[in-house]
Amino acid sequence: MKEKLIKVNALDNVAVALVDLEAGATAFCQGTAVEIISDTTSKHKVALTPFHVGDKVIMYGVLVGKATAFISTGEVLTTRNVKHESEKVFGKTETLGWNAPNVERWKDKTFLGYHRPDGQVGTENVWLFFPLVFCENRNIEILKEIFDKELLEHKNNPHQNLLRALISGKEVVEESNKTTRVFDNIDVRFITHPGGCGGIRQDAESLAKLLAGYVNNPNVAGVTVLSLGCQNLQITTFKAALHAINPHLEKPVLIYEQQQMGTVDEMLSTIIKTSFSAIKEANTVRRKPAPLSKLRIGLECGGSDGFSGISANPTLGMVSDMLVALNGTAILAEFPELCGVEQELVNRCVHEEDAERFLKLMKDFENSVINAGSGFDMNPSPGNIKDGLITDAMKSAGAAKKGGASPVEAVLDYGEYLSKPGLNLLCTPGNDVESTTALVGAGANLVLFTTGLGTPTGNPIAPVIKVASNTELADKMSDIIDIETGAVIRGEKTIQEMAEELLDFIIKVASGTVVTKAKLLGQHDFIPWKRGVSL
Repeated sequence: MKEKLIKVNALDNVAVALVDLEAGATAFCQGTAVEIISDTTSKHKVALTPFHVGDKVIMYGVLVGKATAFISTGEVLTTRNVKHESEKVFGKTETLGWNAPNVERWKDKTFLGYHRPDGQVGTENVWLFFPLVFCENRNIEILKEIFDKELLEHKNNPHQNLLRALISGKEVVEESNKTTRVFDNIDVRFITHPGGCGGIRQDAESLAKLLAGYVNNPNVAGVTVLSLGCQNLQITTFKAALHAINPHLEKPVLIYEQQQMGTVDEMLSTIIKTSFSAIKEANTVRRKPAPLSKLRIGLECGGSDGFSGISANPTLGMVSDMLVALNGTAILAEFPELCGVEQELVNRCVHEEDAERFLKLMKDFENSVINAGSGFDMNPSPGNIKDGLITDAMKSAGAAKKGGASPVEAVLDYGEYLSKPGLNLLCTPGNDVESTTALVGAGANLVLFTTGLGTPTGNPIAPVIKVASNTELADKMSDIIDIETGAVIRGEKTIQEMAEELLDFIIKVASGTVVTKAKLLGQHDFIPWKRGVSL
């Protein structure tokens, strides 16, 4: 008898519907029959016991909500009968132990990466162009058009051909490729942003740290930086941030200030000549074997659904634990989506000062949201709610599964760079692109991104592997999904088996033998977190 309800934790008083259930049907959960009271869409939660007003809703073994109306056994939980509720945390209560997974199979495995002088190893080799201030975005865009046209392989865009056909009123036949890549071993990328001036000085300093992190990231071979000259984010501020991260940086950093260089034509001509020479030199770097301990993986989720917390996210959690056991690094971010699981994370902190810092960063973040007239309880998006994540604590409890069970070695604020292997916590928003941007700025050389609804995004310098929580999504949006975990939902694979498959896939991506869907689609998104107001 195949069960249609799953209870995630022994303490839970709700279960997840694995399939659509009709009112009047009988479904089984751990051998117990549950009469379904109301039509329930898959991924939503069903009460396993009666709830009176004020009763606690427990899922993943933690408090995720409170009943606001009477709920019968077998009735579906919704935003009409449940509201957000989470436990208050005041400090560390115990030190949680950890049984590291068996990684004997991977301890001698390597990936082919780009070795940098400071000992970091990249999974990509990128020359990066970026501005210190939004005033230079247009010049960055001009340079992008010039370099893309001459350096990259050009294919006719089928959508361009479609528009041509519509305009001409006749069929347009796609032409063959016009050119091939000039350089075979380096990618040239460009990012723009809306910051650097007009806001508070702290935002300029925060942006400087983020950009410095991108320069220091091992996936970057060198950078071309454009400055206007009069902005808040001065060149000296940027250099200070870079020196703080890596005082002995040994990669080329080319900086140009427009107000000191004359006309745009003169400036662009200089930039093109010097940058081309540096890019040509960076192209000579080749991939070499590196131990898996050199992997620094960012953990992200976006467009989550009711299955994310029981398939894709736990798979990432197991991969995180395996990587930590191999002396590698994993980074768990999105602090609003850790609301409700603070106690476990605090108890997993190796150092008391990190436990205290984590709680302070969480409290400061939450207070800033409250001062803006909102709260963490507003975190679930309409898409999350539609697919069964009806409270922030419920969403958070599932999202936190990406961090596995290993000890927390360090807690970082936004813009800070990794300094310790093992599991790190990084303060970022829950916003998908802002968080992914920050993970890479902290030193992640690869990002694992789970999604249950489908999120088309990537990063300019780091591969982003999209992991679907269900097979339906992978089939429907196959152009953005790299690997899917629907077999876990169907009971065909365990989390362990799925994690082993994912780790093997990661090694291929890190070695450049498999290209992510995000890279194929040219998804190079970059959004800094603006924490202050505009002036």
